[in-house]
Amino acid sequence: MSLVPGLSPNIRLSEPEPGLQPAPMDVVVADDDEQQDTPEYDDKGAILRIEHPDGSITVSLDGKPIDEAESRGPKGWFDNLAEDISDLELSRISSELLRGVEDDLETRQEWIEDRAQGIKLLGLKVEIPNLAGASDGAPVEGMSRVRHPLLLEAVLRFQANARSEMLPTDGPVKIRDDSNGSTAEQDQLADALEKDFNHYLTSTATEYYPDTDRMLLLLGFGGTAFKKVYFCPLRNRPVSETVDADDLIVSNNASDLQNARRITHRVSMKPSTVKRLQIMGVYRDTELSQAAAPKLDAVKEEKDAQQGISSETKNPDDRDREIYEIYCELDIVGYEHKYKGKISGLEVPYRVTIDVSSKQILSIVRNYDKNDEELPDPRANFVKYTFVPGFGFYDIGLLHILGNTTNAITAAWRELLDAGMYSNFPGFLFADTGARQNTNIFRVPPGGGAPVKTGGMPINQAIMPLPYKEPSQALMALVNDIATTGMRIGGTSEQQVGEGRADAPVGTTLAMIEQAAKVLNSVHKRMHASQAEEFRLLARCFKENPNSFWQRNKTPAYTWDEKVFLKALEDNELSPQADPNTASAAQRMMKLAALKQLQASNPTMYDPIAIDRACIQALGFSNPDQFMAPPSAQAAPPPEMQKQMAEMQVKKQQADAQTLKAQADMLKAQHQASAPHDVQQQQVDTPVDLMTARAKLMDAQTKRHALGIQQDDVMQEDRNRAADRASHEKIQLLELARDIALHPQAAPIAAPIAKQAEQQ
Repeated sequence: MSLVPGLSPNIRLSEPEPGLQPAPMDVVVADDDEQQDTPEYDDKGAILRIEHPDGSITVSLDGKPIDEAESRGPKGWFDNLAEDISDLELSRISSELLRGVEDDLETRQEWIEDRAQGIKLLGLKVEIPNLAGASDGAPVEGMSRVRHPLLLEAVLRFQANARSEMLPTDGPVKIRDDSNGSTAEQDQLADALEKDFNHYLTSTATEYYPDTDRMLLLLGFGGTAFKKVYFCPLRNRPVSETVDADDLIVSNNASDLQNARRITHRVSMKPSTVKRLQIMGVYRDTELSQAAAPKLDAVKEEKDAQQGISSETKNPDDRDREIYEIYCELDIVGYEHKYKGKISGLEVPYRVTIDVSSKQILSIVRNYDKNDEELPDPRANFVKYTFVPGFGFYDIGLLHILGNTTNAITAAWRELLDAGMYSNFPGFLFADTGARQNTNIFRVPPGGGAPVKTGGMPINQAIMPLPYKEPSQALMALVNDIATTGMRIGGTSEQQVGEGRADAPVGTTLAMIEQAAKVLNSVHKRMHASQAEEFRLLARCFKENPNSFWQRNKTPAYTWDEKVFLKALEDNELSPQADPNTASAAQRMMKLAALKQLQASNPTMYDPIAIDRACIQALGFSNPDQFMAPPSAQAAPPPEMQKQMAEMQVKKQQADAQTLKAQADMLKAQHQASAPHDVQQQQVDTPVDLMTARAKLMDAQTKRHALGIQQDDVMQEDRNRAADRASHEKIQLLELARDIALHPQAAPIAAPIAKQAEQQ
């Protein structure tokens, strides 16, 4: 049976008890063939009562017309159902859910307190040395309050590295296509989808990059962060926003988001925003009481203290409203789940929005798809980012990994500073007999003095400085050891790869980087999977609201319409641009260096142009082709070699010309020498000395031969250079095989590499 506001459930009439007579009423009797509902009207013609042919009656309990209540039923699957549910049922749902949220808060109380203590360990608040003594928490006046930045450094390093990998400047999304049979049209459509999706996340949704950057800081610190992906009715577009783990209330007994009984998103919302949503019909239009003062937990109080602000507002009208958006499963009267036409009693997923101050339900929306009506499964609305999986719902972060270490090294730092201060400015004790002066505070300037009344005692017997020790070398060594251990565990140490050698084997370098970044690599893989899930939820929002994808893009890469856009989303899979197997730029550079070595050692097996393009892209240049020579010039020798060869060719041509001229002179001289005497007398105008011509010919031939040798030397030098390069690469491959063989798990890889090196 169904309910609407102001309507009671259908009531079956029963026989009156003996001795009781029903009140007089009009009865309309209809033939069996013409049975129909019999309405009753008020003075204004509004229907207040309906008698049904089966004997049941529909009655308005609040005096509102029945036809009006029926006319405002939900028209869409994800419309607000709260308008059509009785106030009694809404009150029951609200009280049960609020009690459940309080229970969830109780299960994570200790986690909240640890998180608040961790915020202190970051040392973001400027703290001056204690001047108030024990009342300020320090046992002695002037005690240092400095905090070691070990935890803060680890968090900032993680955030910086994660941002560079997960948020590239040209957009975080790429299209993954595992098929090999795509057409040119499909490739063009995929490229356009990738370009416009990145444009949306970088230009349209301008909050995405700074919001995700903030999430990475919280992820590294606390180990758990969340993204909420939904369609925002105020911005009229899909949104992916960070939700602080403190504001996502889930029982720690849950293993993950899918298995949580309740997921509560705590939101602070301006009263005007609530009113806007009521006007738009997103929230139920009901009167709300004045917003109560917020109840701050330990984390929120510590956040305010670190920033030096206060969340308390003197004017009640300026308070934000605390809203609970609860994702849960309910069995609502009037919307019972039916299986094969019968009420099953199954609780189905809903999203219930409650104003905490007034305990009024603002909206109840289905949280499952219409085609999943038979046995509904909840829709995913949140994405969980994990640093290191924990024992419960909330995960392990750098706070848990380095918290105790930071406490220890902070205490050691303070002891060293205090020891140095008291060593330089020691206190003193003085004898009671020497206490006749008016004050025991002495400020002696350098080179000055101050009189002290000792009652006739020697001054060295009346006053004794306290025996403070200088900072201990053992304590300083302990501080350095604690810092080194913490940096190693937290993955923040600067690794001295390559042992200081410029030509260090790439295998050794890769092995050292891999050992130093194991924790970071595993975290990066988890973030990659979570970001891929985030993009899938964004794609789902765009499928349900296609126009929001291109309506704010003035220069789209493709002229989209709903049919083409939905087909593009269906045919292509969105994936993060980040490489799940490479967590930092240093690892990427070393992998590319190893790839270049393999390509140089086996030039026929690899495409050098493709490898060079990958290297240029890894350096941060999005268009590698701008640096490439034209295809016709790519096979030519280097410019230096070309210039040297051209100069040699010119010299060789000049030598050839001199040789030909010398040969001509030699032939002419031989001809004149063999001619008769009278002929020789006739050619006296152009005499040629045979010895001179023979000498010139021999000189030209010698120069030509020398140039030929020099040209051969240039070619041989180029061949020797190539041979030296191949020999160097062979040595590096052998060293790589040796280094890999040192790791038992990688030993099977070493044999093929060594064999390859020996064959060169």
